[in-house]
Amino acid sequence: MFIGHYAVGLASKEFAPRTSLAALIAAPILLDLLWPIFLLLGWEHVSMGPNSNPFLRLQFDSYPISHGLVAVLGWATLYASVYFGFTRYIAGSIVIWIGVVSHWVMDFIVHRSDLPLDARSRLVGLGVWNHRWLAIAIEVTLFAIGIWTYQKRTRAKDKIGLYAFLAFVLFLLLAYIGASFGPPPPTVKKLAIITLLTSLLIPWAWWFDKHREVR
Repeated sequence: MFIGHYAVGLASKEFAPRTSLAALIAAPILLDLLWPIFLLLGWEHVSMGPNSNPFLRLQFDSYPISHGLVAVLGWATLYASVYFGFTRYIAGSIVIWIGVVSHWVMDFIVHRSDLPLDARSRLVGLGVWNHRWLAIAIEVTLFAIGIWTYQKRTRAKDKIGLYAFLAFVLFLLLAYIGASFGPPPPTVKKLAIITLLTSLLIPWAWWFDKHREVR
């Protein structure tokens, strides 16, 4: 899942209005920022192959450190604890914890049986990705709900708050279209680098969120 994770971050503003959108967005995409690092280090492994369904071109051979459920609970607790240590904002800490864990839950829905519970467990996944258009419909719907929720909870204070937010949404939609219908990256290394570049969306979210106010 891709924009579905960003939907969680956007909708989280409803439940933690004092928390920067940057922190809220970082929570559900955290695992996908750790994963390329572990790929480049050789700690986790993925392979690529041709498939008419673009969601099935990646074979997640091993990723228990970033995507194993036990590890995910640890990452969620670590991030939420660090956030609470800096802010003392309980609601934000809880929402961040839920945001990180939501990534695994949403991946469980769409992935084939390739998600580990721990390093030695059987692999699980409901496999909605096998049904390409259903997966797209679910993800686009979630993204629309996330946008609506964030827009309802906040309002732009100036043009940056409006147009930088709209550009953020448009960029994610175009990136999702490219991922859903375009060719995959040619190598695992390039896949990892491209995935790491999504971290730039976090300061982008911080930027336009600073130019918006809670309703």
